[in-house]
Amino acid sequence: MTAQLPDQAEAASPMLPRTVVLVGLMGAGKSAIGRRLAARLNLPFRDADTEIEAAAGCSIAEIFARDGEPVFRAVERRIIARLLTEEPPHILATGGGAFMDAETRATIHDHGLSVWLRAELDVLIARTARRTNRPLLNQGDPRDVLGRLMALRYPIYAEADLTVVSDERPPDTTVELVIDALEAHFGVRLPHRTPHHHAPHKTVPTKTAPHKTPQKTDGKS
Repeated sequence: MTAQLPDQAEAASPMLPRTVVLVGLMGAGKSAIGRRLAARLNLPFRDADTEIEAAAGCSIAEIFARDGEPVFRAVERRIIARLLTEEPPHILATGGGAFMDAETRATIHDHGLSVWLRAELDVLIARTARRTNRPLLNQGDPRDVLGRLMALRYPIYAEADLTVVSDERPPDTTVELVIDALEAHFGVRLPHRTPHHHAPHKTVPTKTAPHKTPQKTDGKS
């Protein structure tokens, strides 16, 4: 029997049977975590908002302003259904309101595996503070808006298949937690690349002996 080389063994290992769909509020880290997760698992990454903008030929903010949220949700529903039913398993980041739509939620349940990236209010505030492309945050004080959205949406997000905390820790730590949750859920060992951590180069100052001024000899004792 021929032994498998490491690369061959990894290629033969079971991969994800379903697309992983990241859900959560704006600022939860769906795109940032999703890209890293896809790279680690060697899978394609898709961002539903990016796909919607490409299909519509304009930004999401423009769709909201021009057509209203119901039209946007209809387009979002169609795009997510296409990604889940017509493409092989991948990592999919969705917009904050996508999982709130009952039809979209059912499609995700039938064709994907939902992972809620759960973040606390202060984390969301810090991450969205410099963003200007969030239509819902333009409707008042961001803390109040996000607080109301949390109260409204978190009970629905809790219906996701898996929940992973997204906090102040480095993104790679959250990715590890997601991978652990996926492996436990599917009961398999997923082949994934180990992230390369490059420690910043530190210059260690060289210790030198203090300079001593030679004593003058003047003949006095």
